[in-house]
Amino acid sequence: MTTNTLETKSLAEVGEDIGLAEGIQLVQNFRTSNPDATPGFYIGRNIIDQILNQPGCVGINFRKCLTNENEEHLVYTGVDADGKDILSYSAVTNTGDLEKYDGIVADKVIIDWSILNGNS
Repeated sequence: MTTNTLETKSLAEVGEDIGLAEGIQLVQNFRTSNPDATPGFYIGRNIIDQILNQPGCVGINFRKCLTNENEEHLVYTGVDADGKDILSYSAVTNTGDLEKYDGIVADKVIIDWSILNGNS
């Protein structure tokens, strides 16, 4: 496996549009090499927005996991500018009090791909 060196000013800059042709090729490469692997995951906008709206969040870590049914899936958390998972944070309430909140650790999305792709 090759490792690409990150040449960015900040973690918020990681990622880029690779275009349709390269995207298709990369997906085909994976599926050819891993025909029995989970082909992909769907994550809704609402939870992505909630994670990114946490104070200091500059990106999201996605970690592969196994569900209780032994299926591949993802667990995802917000990440701060230092690359640390946002597992808790403090915020000032409307009354001026400082409150501590748990960071979002997300998963539990099950999608029927045939419905998502219009093949119901």
